[in-house]
Formats: sequence, structure tokens, C-alpha cells
Amino acid sequence: MINSKNVLKHELIGLKMRIIKSKNKHLVGLIGKIVDETKNMFIINTKDGEMKVAKEQSTFVFYLPNNEVEVKGSLLIERPERRMKKTLPKKRV
Repeated sequence: MINSKNVLKHELIGLKMRIIKSKNKHLVGLIGKIVDETKNMFIINTKDGEMKVAKEQSTFVFYLPNNEVEVKGSLLIERPERRMKKTLPKKRV
């Protein structure tokens, strides 16, 4: 089950997320559901339609079933299938 300790090793497609920090100030506060993911981007379904968001430029809050977790996008830069196979970092996300 996905939780704050293993979020980096899980499938993120389908999760609700919010951007809390970004180099692009227009993205801060954006809320949506992740509908696809590439090495460097999330495709997010928002109330205004689909948007592409660069992972490296933002910090995200992912809404998990029992809590929420903040993750720097730079930690997510990897092809999803390879990221899920990597070992988890020793420090907290």
C-alpha cells in the first residue's frame, strides 16, 4: 500500500496532487489528478483541462489514501518503471 515512506517506489498515475512550490509561479496552487507520467513531466487533469508540468521545477503534495506527502520533483526525475525499481533514499522525502 502506498504511504509517505514508499511513495517514490509507487505508481503515481491516478493520485490527486497539488503544486506547492514552482519556478513557474502560475503553477503554484494547481490541483489535479495525474493521468500520465514521463521521465521529466507529469500530465495532470485539472478543472481547466490537461496540463504538462515539469517535475524538476516544482514541489508537489500527493494526496494518499490515509495522508498527504510533500515531494521535491527533482526526486522523481526518472522513467516511472525505473524509479519504482530503485532503492529508496535513506533520508525522508
